[in-house]
Amino acid sequence: MNTIHATAVAWGGRAVLLTGKSGSGKSDLALRLVDRGWRLVADDRVVVSDRGGVAWASAPPVLAGKLEVRGVGIVAEPTAEAPVALVVVLDAPPRRLPDAGTRAIAGLAIPEIALDPFEATILLKIERALREHGLALEGASVSPQPAPATDSAAPPPMLIVSGMSGAGKSTALKALEDLDYEVVDNLPLGLVDTLLKSAESGDGPPRPIAFGIDTRTRAFDATALVERLRVLRAEGIDIRLLYLDCADEALTKRFSETRRRHPLAADRPAADGIERERDLTAPLKRWADMVIDTTDISAGTLRRRLNERFGRDGQGALTVTLQSFGFAHGLPRNADLVFDMRFLSNPHWEVALRPLTGEDPAVAAFVAADPAYAPAVDRITDLLLTLLPGYGREGKSYLSIAIGCTGGRHRSVAVARELQTRLAAAGHAPLLIHRDVGKQGNDAARLGEAPAVGEQTA
Repeated sequence: MNTIHATAVAWGGRAVLLTGKSGSGKSDLALRLVDRGWRLVADDRVVVSDRGGVAWASAPPVLAGKLEVRGVGIVAEPTAEAPVALVVVLDAPPRRLPDAGTRAIAGLAIPEIALDPFEATILLKIERALREHGLALEGASVSPQPAPATDSAAPPPMLIVSGMSGAGKSTALKALEDLDYEVVDNLPLGLVDTLLKSAESGDGPPRPIAFGIDTRTRAFDATALVERLRVLRAEGIDIRLLYLDCADEALTKRFSETRRRHPLAADRPAADGIERERDLTAPLKRWADMVIDTTDISAGTLRRRLNERFGRDGQGALTVTLQSFGFAHGLPRNADLVFDMRFLSNPHWEVALRPLTGEDPAVAAFVAADPAYAPAVDRITDLLLTLLPGYGREGKSYLSIAIGCTGGRHRSVAVARELQTRLAAAGHAPLLIHRDVGKQGNDAARLGEAPAVGEQTA
């Protein structure tokens, strides 16, 4: 077991050690990554131990749950141990095309690269470096020490959403609902325990709960709420507080544009209600686990940040559907992307293949034998793997990709099946639908007759 001068953050169950001299930007970079959805493991000092050939990082007890923010002070931030997959050096000059070296930590060799912590693209580079150079550590995201057996399921994680009226609470709750949270708005504080018992008694794994509490809530008392949260945490309940803030001028403008009255200023200017509400909710803002200022961000950006921070185990991820179809039967109405496969050799003109579909190996092999097939499918795959993460980050829930040929029985079916296999291998789970595979072709040619010049059918 070694204690080293470093900061560690984790994504997807794998930790990155940020190393460098004091002032090199370790804690600053950790703060930016935590805001992006990463989990803090330890700040300033990291305990690294060998557990069965895997280097595990954790926080020294005295530093657990703490993050240094220069100019602000020591702030509370939940920490959790994780296996180390990569070391990033922040005080060495980065190389343009590096080959990852290794650093011996706790007697184990960990890949190591150097990055500039103050580059504009550092957050993207850290995530890409973890994917490209980080150790796979399959299964290491699960704690090696099994949890003690209990007679009932553990209480589900809970998230309180509060803040200033007009700052985006309704948008946030809808986004969390899309992330499979059970959402309740304006829940009286006295019903929190009732909601917990109801969630624990349900069938199947407990869903996380998000509930909105603000100054409209009956008997709202921010100080009492903070005290109740402390008690629940002491009882082992995973409960966090999200506070949505916004500049007074922007809030006033929003109430004016929507022609809604501020809940605390029914017969007075909105500015008076905003001032009163800011005072009432001040204890919540001070105690919040995460504060999001929505003054200059769109609803889509807010949804994306919530997805990055509170999405779990693929919940709320983009749902991708691959659909084969025939142009002869019309374009799919819900298609977001359309790819035309009519440039490929047509199995319809092979007598033995005509009754079959693109799901049959013989037809798939015939389509794949076209010299244009491999480069086209490779490029489509690369394009989709580039686009899908972006659609997910922008909060898109569904994406329909249509693959067409003339009749929708042969080429489009074979290509759609191949794309499904490739996307699944890349970590996606696309659905596959063959819309027109059971329909007969529209051509009038007799069986065995050669196609006319320029004519393609199936």
